Amino acid sequence: MGNRSPSLLAAAFLGAVAVLAVPAAPALAASSTTVTPAGHGFTAALAPGTTADFQVGSVTVTCNTSSTDGAVPAEPDNHSPDGPVTVGVTAPVFNNDGGACPTGIFLTTATTTTTGEWTIGLQFDPAGSSGTLTIPAGGVTTEISGLATCTVLVAPDAPATVTGPLVDGTATTLPTLDFSAGIDVPIRVTGGFGCPTAATSAVFRATYQIADTTDPAQLLTLTA
Repeated sequence: MGNRSPSLLAAAFLGAVAVLAVPAAPALAASSTTVTPAGHGFTAALAPGTTADFQVGSVTVTCNTSSTDGAVPAEPDNHSPDGPVTVGVTAPVFNNDGGACPTGIFLTTATTTTTGEWTIGLQFDPAGSSGTLTIPAGGVTTEISGLATCTVLVAPDAPATVTGPLVDGTATTLPTLDFSAGIDVPIRVTGGFGCPTAATSAVFRATYQIADTTDPAQLLTLTA
């Protein structure tokens, strides 16, 4: 490599130390969030004409009915100074006109049950608010029956989350929580021939409209 002068080596060393000594920029704190109307009940149900889909490998379970209910916390708990307001909701239902959901595979249907404590974290952001649905560990079980018999357990080892944009409502539209881009959730699949047992994740897609059940004339709103 050739000889280098002590001054050059010292300068290089001091430069490296200076780089290492520069502190990392602090993470930006989440915006404060206020959810109104405080204390009002709400329901989140599939937007008209949409479905809730779980795609596991080549199998897609499609349900035309999905909904959950909750209530905005009363004041002052409807405000968070540095992050989302967390709202407890009922375990969502997933079905097809009250019955089993088709899977896209001939003579095969799926029945989904949900359990545990579910929440939605509502986060205001001036650039675009969001909602995060937390699925408790083992909170979703889908039983596929027919030509194949399989069990799909969502969030098998720990809670899982899905996050999507929360679009404000207008005079003619309800606020919308949009997971339609598709979000991976961890799964465990058991069963025999034809079951995608090697799959460790599924893609969840759904779009929910949020309606105020205390006063339908009002809209759920997020502000700072």
